[in-house]
Amino acid sequence: MKQFTILLFAVLCVTTGCSVGPKPIDYGNVGCHYCSMTIVDKQHAAQLVTEKGKPYNFDAIECMMNHLKDENEATIALFLVNDFDQPGALVDATKATYLISENIPSPMGEYLSAFTDEAVAKETRTKQGGELFTWMEINNRFKL
Repeated sequence: MKQFTILLFAVLCVTTGCSVGPKPIDYGNVGCHYCSMTIVDKQHAAQLVTEKGKPYNFDAIECMMNHLKDENEATIALFLVNDFDQPGALVDATKATYLISENIPSPMGEYLSAFTDEAVAKETRTKQGGELFTWMEINNRFKL
């Protein structure tokens, strides 16, 4: 009986809790892993998912970037950010285009937003001002 229980637990873990993929953010009810603020902004939140499937939620992209300063990025399977143009949609952070515009406040005051579509990012920059960055550029900027 004990072996059956262990086997059942292992199968349950493999089929449910241990999958690597985006996890829905419970906006308004979950806190930021970095700063502990409640995550409410669906345009600026972010998420890291480890190789083991554990999600870490952030209220702002800048919190995720600051957390990465002390994180072994090799243990991270997914880097995700909210698409500014599609609130609540988590997208691949490594493929996003980033805009820093003082006309678009973000929760932690870095004015950092992410866009899936580079053309939309450029259009937003035209309207709001600011500077565009790639994932590598924004990652390097926060590691300074």
